[in-house]
Amino acid sequence: MKERKVKIAVLVSGGGTNLQALLDAEKSGKLKSGKISLVVSNNENAYALTRAKNAEVPTRVITKAGFGDGFETELIKAIKGAGAELIVLAGFMSILSERFTKEFENRIINVHPALIPSFCGKGYYGLKVHEAALSYGVKVTGATVHFVNEIPDGGKIIMQKAVEVLPSDTPESLQKRVMREAEWQILPAACELVCEKILTGEKL
Repeated sequence: MKERKVKIAVLVSGGGTNLQALLDAEKSGKLKSGKISLVVSNNENAYALTRAKNAEVPTRVITKAGFGDGFETELIKAIKGAGAELIVLAGFMSILSERFTKEFENRIINVHPALIPSFCGKGYYGLKVHEAALSYGVKVTGATVHFVNEIPDGGKIIMQKAVEVLPSDTPESLQKRVMREAEWQILPAACELVCEKILTGEKL
């Protein structure tokens, strides 16, 4: 009998490096309790869609321009249609409403490029996070995987990994190192952990 796996929907907006980390983890067996079954982008030009197609994962493009007020309704329909039990936000540049987060309570996870509660919340995304860390002068930063609720970066923390800030760092060099040393490590690991709990019925 084929082992049951948790179907995962990954929401993306850009290059898809975190999606690639998940695809690689699935291929290598690090992510064994879950299967990436759908990749949805709110940007039709996102390179993440190419990564998904290369891995033969079904894709959908759902944009606010295309669906207007029906954007989240269409998103919910696509996710449920794929039978996804876990949603991963991997560089998804759209704040989701309380209606959406309640629909999938404790089933949405996100990776944030800082050690929450530092440099998080509204306005902290992409390079802005690393610029803030450097201007503040912190010696350690990192990444956090957390559950998503209606408060930006406000859900329960699942996993964190620290990364040292070097005196020579620029926002760009720090961003690359945080991705390589933290985000790409803990996102697949947290995914596996949550999928295991879904399969065993353990409380999330």
